[in-house]
Amino acid sequence: MSGPQGGTERLSALSIQRWTPLSRAFTGGALALAAALIFVPVLLSANVTQKLTSLFILIMIAVMWNALAGYGGLVSVGQQAYIGIGAYGTVLLAHQGLEPYAAMVLAVVLSGLVSVPASYLLLRMKGGQFAIASWVFAEVFAIIVTLRVDLGAGTGISLIELNRYGAADRQAFTYWLTLAATTITLGLIFVLLRSRLGSSLQAIRDDEDAAASVGVKVMAGKRILYIIASTGCGAAGAMTLANTLFIVPSSIFSVKWTAFMIFMVLVGGLGTFEGPIIGAVILFGIQDLFADEGGWYLVGLGMTAILFALLLPRGLWGTVGERFGIQLMPVGYRVRGLGRTGRSPTGVAPADEAAVSRAEV
Repeated sequence: MSGPQGGTERLSALSIQRWTPLSRAFTGGALALAAALIFVPVLLSANVTQKLTSLFILIMIAVMWNALAGYGGLVSVGQQAYIGIGAYGTVLLAHQGLEPYAAMVLAVVLSGLVSVPASYLLLRMKGGQFAIASWVFAEVFAIIVTLRVDLGAGTGISLIELNRYGAADRQAFTYWLTLAATTITLGLIFVLLRSRLGSSLQAIRDDEDAAASVGVKVMAGKRILYIIASTGCGAAGAMTLANTLFIVPSSIFSVKWTAFMIFMVLVGGLGTFEGPIIGAVILFGIQDLFADEGGWYLVGLGMTAILFALLLPRGLWGTVGERFGIQLMPVGYRVRGLGRTGRSPTGVAPADEAAVSRAEV
C-alpha cells in the first residue's frame, strides 16, 4: 500500500510456530534422560533410588494439580482423596492375594473409576464450592478407612506382601514402576494439552459461558480432565505406599498433599508445563534439607508460597518464559511475523529484524 509520501510498503506473512530448535533439542534430551534413569537402581545406591522415587511422586502430583487448576480452572483441595485411594486400594487388593505390584496397577485403575461418579457430583459446583466439596470428599474417605479394622483403622497398616522381595529388588521394582508412571503421566498431559481438548480446557478456564457459546462441551472436558488427574494422583498414592511400606489415614489423606501441590505449582509457574516440574525439584530439595525442622519447615513453605504469589505471580518458569519467550516443551502456538516491510519515502528499506513481532497463543 502507499505511504503518505508516496512510498510503498507491504505486510509480511504470518507463520504459526510450535516447535523451535531449542524445544526439539530439550525434548529429545528429556527422552534420553528418561531412558538413562532406568539404570539408576543398577548404578547408584538404594538411598539415591528411594529419593528419586520420592521426587517422581512429587512431579506426578504437581503436574496433575497444575492440569486441573492451571489449564482447567478447577482448584481442588481434595486430590489427596485419590492419593489415599491408590494407597489403601493397593493394600486391600494385596490382602486378597493379588501380587502387590499388580495390586498397585489395579488400585490406580480403581482411583480412576471412583473419580467418575465423584465428577458428576463435584463438577456441578464451581470456584470455592468445588474446592471445599473436594476437601470434604477426601475427609469422607479418610473417615471410612479409619473405621475399617481390616485396613488398620486409625493406627495405619503396612504392605507386608512386599516382604516376598528382597530389599534391593523391592526398591528397584518400586523405582521402575514409579518412573514408568511419571513418564506416562507427563506424556499423557503433554499430548492432552497439545490436542483440541487442551485448547478447549483453557477456554473453559478463562470463561465457561463464552466457551459453551462457541460449541465447547464444557462439562465433558472438565470431567475428562478430572478423571485423568485423579487417576494420576491414585498412581502417586500407590507408589508412596510402595516407597514407604507403611501408611496411616491421617497422613495419606492429609490436606498437606494439597499444600505441597499448590506450593510446587505456584513456585514453578501455574499454567505452564515445565513449571510444576521445577517446583517439584525445589520442594524435594527443601524437604531433603529442612523436613526435620517440623512445624517451622511447613511455616517456611507457606511463607515462600505467599511471597511468590505476591512478587512472582507467574512463578519461576512462568516469569522466565514470558520474559525471554522460551518454551522447552511447547503446548501452545507462537505466531511469528515480520510486521511491515518495504521502502520508505527516501527509498531505504527498514530492517526486517527490528520489525519482528511474536505472540504466543
